[in-house]
Amino acid sequence: QVQLVESGGGLVQAGGSLRLACAASTKIFRINTMAWYRQAPGKQRELVATITGGGNTEYPDFVRGRFTISRDNAGNTVYLQMNSLKPEDTAVYYCKWVIQPKLGGPQRGYEGRGTQVTVSS
Repeated sequence: QVQLVESGGGLVQAGGSLRLACAASTKIFRINTMAWYRQAPGKQRELVATITGGGNTEYPDFVRGRFTISRDNAGNTVYLQMNSLKPEDTAVYYCKWVIQPKLGGPQRGYEGRGTQVTVSS
């Protein structure tokens, strides 16, 4: 069973930076997509960044130019570098991977439990 664990959240002042990490508990056979989502209190969950198995990245307008998604060469960890943080970036950040954990096995989605990011003004 694959588990994803996020880390790197915390409290930062507006304009500051944080780097989130999401690590898998086991080696992954094939990655379809790795993504970061966030959910603020009283708001819907929103997509923050996506990286495909081929390394293509996508961002919504509200984080483009400030956030960068990347992964390590082994493919077991995905990162979210967040710069120029704003109070409205405050949320719980979740990673979600669509992967094929083992050769011959099914592809499915896995999600971490989230890490809190709080940006003070």
